[in-house]
Amino acid sequence: MTTDDQPASAPAATRCGFVALIGAPNAGKSTLINQLVGTKVSIVTHKVQTTRSIVRGIAMRGASQIVFVDTPGIFAPRRRLDRAMVDTAWGGAKDADIVALLIDAGRGLDAETGAILDRLGDVRQPKILVLNKVDSVDRPKLLQLADEVAKRASFERVYMISALNGDGCGDLLDGLAAMVPPGPWLYPEDEVSDLPLRNLAAEITREKLFLRLHEELPYSLTVETTSWEDRPDGSARIEQTIFVTREGHRKIVLGKGGQTIKAISMAARHDIAEAADRPVHLFLFVKVREHWGDDPERYREMGIEFPKD
Repeated sequence: MTTDDQPASAPAATRCGFVALIGAPNAGKSTLINQLVGTKVSIVTHKVQTTRSIVRGIAMRGASQIVFVDTPGIFAPRRRLDRAMVDTAWGGAKDADIVALLIDAGRGLDAETGAILDRLGDVRQPKILVLNKVDSVDRPKLLQLADEVAKRASFERVYMISALNGDGCGDLLDGLAAMVPPGPWLYPEDEVSDLPLRNLAAEITREKLFLRLHEELPYSLTVETTSWEDRPDGSARIEQTIFVTREGHRKIVLGKGGQTIKAISMAARHDIAEAADRPVHLFLFVKVREHWGDDPERYREMGIEFPKD
């Protein structure tokens, strides 16, 4: 029994903070962020360098709101778009409250991860080490890898997880919930991402293109949602444009008799409808724009800075 002077319990003080996930391409950042958030907010493919821009996923853990920032994989850039992606990744790290370095435990301390460790000294925020895909590596090798990485940079905590099946992810969430600073939540409790639906829809279609097409072609295209119409019956009519750099690439995306673009549209429509929680009518168009990689407007659509020469 309580009185007005003695309440039953005080609400827990809220916490909120940004956690940047950085790492080499294909370390599993997008898979991890989807696992931690509990739904798809970042596209995942078997190809490297799939993520191009900053994607934020929001997870609740007790009284803490954790905003995960999925950054592009960090690698040695060759093209203007590559430089923009790497700059975006490091910018996301420096703007966060906590930086989490994700390493594929099976690949270990390779040259790309070593280059990231060399630059981590410039990042002043608290850092944690997350070893991913640990279910495929013997524990002695994991401990040796953690020791080698710890000699190259200072980490407050080390976590061993499997982003794919969720092993260890609960402990990671608990640790981050305690690390993010006290403060009010920045997003509604039921919100899972700050990425606008039209942008997420474009990313989903790009994911299907990555999964369906081969070699370098997916890296030379981009997708934009050009029209989104909410219809009276509750469905959405969406038009998207796939920009490629050559006429030959346009023919490959279309496929014989339009079969390839039809399959991509069906797969994308399913996932977009699930994300939008409504029926979707998706119309895809393929256009040739030879130098879209040098067009600042395309970079603005992707949410990344256009790098100056």
